[in-house]
Amino acid sequence: MIRFIKGIFHPGLSGSVIIETASGMGFEVNIPANSSLYKNLEGEEVKVYTSMIVREDDVSLYGFSDKENLELFELLITVNGIGAKAGMSIMSALPPSELKRAIAMGDAKAISAANGVGKKTAERVILELKDKVGSFDDDILAESDVFVPASDERSEAVAALIALGYTKNEAADAVGKVKKEDLTCEEYIKNALKNLF
Repeated sequence: MIRFIKGIFHPGLSGSVIIETASGMGFEVNIPANSSLYKNLEGEEVKVYTSMIVREDDVSLYGFSDKENLELFELLITVNGIGAKAGMSIMSALPPSELKRAIAMGDAKAISAANGVGKKTAERVILELKDKVGSFDDDILAESDVFVPASDERSEAVAALIALGYTKNEAADAVGKVKKEDLTCEEYIKNALKNLF
């Protein structure tokens, strides 16, 4: 089992990078679309934490910038019906903190936004992993009171705040702190802005 590779970074095909080791071998590593590894320049030295998936007709490496992301991926692929490709799709759609929060809060809509992942599969991920994500970060459940529930008006308000220049986390937390329900998008934005000052 190859658990990490340290070497020189080279861009690969879509969805992958090449890591050239000191021995001169180049390992192709599949990485999530939102991975911070893409920020590296060609020729820089990197360390990639990997999971090696062996099938009858293929041996593939899936890589991550840190151990926590690797552990989350390996947890995802323990779910019935989630293979390595679906796991990478989910991790590409949601940053790890948001994915863990979505699992903890039962937000199937957020998980099913991943390419090729349907509602039933997303619900299975939640059902099988809800009790396990806390082992990675106990703050997820503690912060759940500021998580934005999946309502269209709240989601639109979050998107509007992001368009105004706030980060996704800032926008989500600000809208999540608005306790009133059934407001219009504009009302959520007005109330959320008060939480940002």
